[in-house]
Amino acid sequence: MAGRINDDDVKAVRDAVPIDAVVSEYLQLRNAGGGNLKGLCPFHDEKSPSFQVSPSKGLFHCFGCQEGGDTIAFVMKIDHLSFSETVERLAAKAGITLRYEEGGYNPGHQRGERIRLIEAHQVAARYYADQLGSVEAEIGRKFLAERGFDQAAAEHFGVGYSPAGWDHLTRFLRGKGFSDKELILSGLSQDGRRGPIDRFRGRLMWPIKDVGGEIVGFGARKLRDDDNGPKYLNTPETPIYKKSQVLYGIDLAKKEIAKSSRAVVVEGYTDVMACHLAGVTTAIATCGTAFGGDHVKILRRLLMDNGSARVIFTFDGDAAGQKAALRAFEDDQKFAAETYIAVAPEGMDPCDLRLAKGDEAVADLVEPRTPLFEFALRQIVRRYDLETPAGRAAALDEAAPIVAKLKNLAVRHGVAVQLAGMLGIMDERFVVQRVSQIAHWQRDRGGRGRTDDHRPRRETPPIQAPVAPPGPALNLRSPAHRTERELLKLALQRPELVSPAFDAYGVDEFTAPPYAAVRQCVQDAGGATGAPADYLDAVRAAAPNDTVRALVTELAVETIFAKTVDEAYAGDQLVTVRLRAVDRRLREVQGALARLGPNGDPEKTAAVQNELWVLTQYGQSLRNNGAAAL
Repeated sequence: MAGRINDDDVKAVRDAVPIDAVVSEYLQLRNAGGGNLKGLCPFHDEKSPSFQVSPSKGLFHCFGCQEGGDTIAFVMKIDHLSFSETVERLAAKAGITLRYEEGGYNPGHQRGERIRLIEAHQVAARYYADQLGSVEAEIGRKFLAERGFDQAAAEHFGVGYSPAGWDHLTRFLRGKGFSDKELILSGLSQDGRRGPIDRFRGRLMWPIKDVGGEIVGFGARKLRDDDNGPKYLNTPETPIYKKSQVLYGIDLAKKEIAKSSRAVVVEGYTDVMACHLAGVTTAIATCGTAFGGDHVKILRRLLMDNGSARVIFTFDGDAAGQKAALRAFEDDQKFAAETYIAVAPEGMDPCDLRLAKGDEAVADLVEPRTPLFEFALRQIVRRYDLETPAGRAAALDEAAPIVAKLKNLAVRHGVAVQLAGMLGIMDERFVVQRVSQIAHWQRDRGGRGRTDDHRPRRETPPIQAPVAPPGPALNLRSPAHRTERELLKLALQRPELVSPAFDAYGVDEFTAPPYAAVRQCVQDAGGATGAPADYLDAVRAAAPNDTVRALVTELAVETIFAKTVDEAYAGDQLVTVRLRAVDRRLREVQGALARLGPNGDPEKTAAVQNELWVLTQYGQSLRNNGAAAL
């Protein structure tokens, strides 16, 4: 049984590994003020950063999902490790030797499963890299040289070679203390007739690392004609390797992706190598699977998912590449980033392009040109006979939902007009209205596409956020509620008139629960200050349910009850709502003072009296100076 790690050593590990350095391996952090950092939470999906890290305190906390703790808690949660495994992993990074109580420390028996599997992959990677220099590996070195990769490139990417024999690696790892069970579990070996044999034999090997930089699997390229296996053979699913959750090259690219807010998605290992050597150091690739939702999550955390971010997909120009591009578009709208596609001339991939035309051609290839949605649109339209009315109608029926997914209203309208031109439909308004109808259905029904028989379908239910706070039924005859309604209408329809003051208002300043829920939506969408073109879409998307979403729509279109809607009117609504909040707080403080009585705690009494004085002065200032006092 494993011994307990010495408490002093645990504290030493906690103090030695800065929490911001660890968290930064998984997501991009930016200044949040007050010495804190913020980023998109890795434990739940969110559109604006609510995850904060305090380097001075060594703590993290997400104000969205309430996850929090220290460095050890973060690593345990994100990598699904036990406490001991986490401490051992962080201790190795910090160069701290751990002491174990209740007996000595046996690395082979007391280390956790994940740690052991990671270590097996590290040893295997060094073994494969050493084998690349062997006589047998000449075919592998020739393969690399023919594609423009020298020894330095192979070393930089950790490329190696697996000997063609049955159990070379297996015997080597056994000699390093790994059990047959561990070798099978790791995916490095597989069951043979007489025991474990090597899974990879006679192939060029690429180590695949996770975001934290640990080797979790391998990609193996076929080199010989007598190899009856697939062209590329990857590590099978294991406790540490999930192909839908890894991106090859992410360990090398993550810092530049975060710095430049740009990522380039290519198709293979050699394409990643070619891009990086050509100066495109944001290139990454999927590992034997299509680009999907879990890959999106990895990139979103690094890109901070802001509107200025760019994701560029490079696919071969053949049918398979076009199909891959369309699959990528299915997840396109999970990004706030803009997505583009780059197809090299003559259908060359980045590796071939670098060989044929040099590094500059690769760098030029990934400069954003064609939006991914436009490419997807053209691929759909070209399948139909646009010379016939039936062909045009069928193309519109398939293409319109693609346009309807676009988040930005202005862009969506423009692309709908563009689609009408592609289809040769002269009545642009008809196409715009058709797209608008589908967009409305997608928002209200959670639709994500259409079935093959062209009926709308719902692929995945929307994430459910907390519903509006409980409270009394909405009374529109209440003057307070009427004013709150007016202020929300202004915030939705004329945000420039009420910002930035409105964004400083708390949710609790809106006494009607439905209005409090709408105020929360505006906050979750990024606030009213500097509202972008798709501001209302963002507010609606932030709604926790259809009821609140419908109220947002209602307030966004309802007429504002003023002959002149200007800063003066907006100021009056702001002041009235704030004054009522101040008066409510005054009554609470006066009640607290009365409860303390004449014999109450002097310090508490002084504090309450001070708050009472401040509130009284603030209320008087609001009455005398109006919006200038906000």
